[in-house]
Amino acid sequence: MATQKQYLNSLKGFLFLIGVFLVNFTPIANATENNFIKVDKNTDLEIYEWTHRPVVIFANSDKDPNFISQLEFLSKDIEALQERDIIVLIDTDPKLSSSLRKKLRPHGFAFVLIGKDGQVKLRKPSPWNIREIARVIDKMPIRQQEIARKKQEKRD
Repeated sequence: MATQKQYLNSLKGFLFLIGVFLVNFTPIANATENNFIKVDKNTDLEIYEWTHRPVVIFANSDKDPNFISQLEFLSKDIEALQERDIIVLIDTDPKLSSSLRKKLRPHGFAFVLIGKDGQVKLRKPSPWNIREIARVIDKMPIRQQEIARKKQEKRD
């Protein structure tokens, strides 16, 4: 039988692990609260693998007409973004030379959809509306599994 001291030590260890988990995944928590995130020099797509589908929007300026149109398209249906675990990463500063810019190498405006597996699924040089994006995502195998799982949960 475990003593009270052993129990408390186990509880401390458990709480420590939860604290480490929360600190390491703060960007993911912020992404669920705010679907639009401005990238910084060290933004890394790996933190979103298997949890989110990043849409990376590149432009040479936040005044780029394609960039403005893209944000308007995405802002019209936040619920559709959340339903598909989409977060929007925004990079409008080529001088910053972010890790995403180095990896994805955009030329001017670019729309890049990354799957939950971390792979580039779609690249477009012009804005896409949420219906077009949803259609592409809903055909992906992982999304098909998510849809099937939700249907099963409704039946149960």
